[in-house]
Amino acid sequence: MMPVWFEPIRQIAEIGGPVVVILMCVAVLTLAVALYKIWQFWQAGVGRHTALREAVTAWDAGDPKEAHSALGRSTSYLAPVVDMTLTASAQMAERLQADAETRFAKLERGFRFLDSVAQLAPLLGLFGTVLGMIEAFQSLQDAGAQVDPSILAGGIWVALLTTAVGLVVAMPTALVLSWLEDRMEAERVIADQAILTVLHPKRLPPATVADKATAHG
Repeated sequence: MMPVWFEPIRQIAEIGGPVVVILMCVAVLTLAVALYKIWQFWQAGVGRHTALREAVTAWDAGDPKEAHSALGRSTSYLAPVVDMTLTASAQMAERLQADAETRFAKLERGFRFLDSVAQLAPLLGLFGTVLGMIEAFQSLQDAGAQVDPSILAGGIWVALLTTAVGLVVAMPTALVLSWLEDRMEAERVIADQAILTVLHPKRLPPATVADKATAHG
């Protein structure tokens, strides 16, 4: 016996035909990918950079001890990058940014799939509508002189169902993708700011000042 909630889905699939079935399968897969990305972001600590910011601020103020202490409390996936930056030279900026980009790339896997769904789902729905309209007009032609407007009207609303389903799949996908992309853009800004601030602090930590004095001596 099928669950009560499954019956309307079955009816829509039967009325809409194979295109609707494909769109519903795509919707399930898209939901799985979106939930996985949200879980992955949460696991990585995306947006949770309080301790990381405290470490960068302490380093910028010339307090390396507090910077290392704050960094040790951080759960951000960017903490290892900042940790390497604390002992790096200014010439390593590009390498550190490349390391951060590698971490961003892992978080952005699946974005292309979501983007494809957002763009292609309406087109797939429109394709189903065109097929449905062709079938409706064929039924109208077969009726000959005994034309019944309800035949055409019934065929049209069934055909338009696929477009509606395509839009229902595409619109939430586009919203989720937009949110994920905005988060990653903010992450890039945070990473660049942290790396450049640590490499070019307002006040040099004591150890760094001593190293420079030794070098000039």
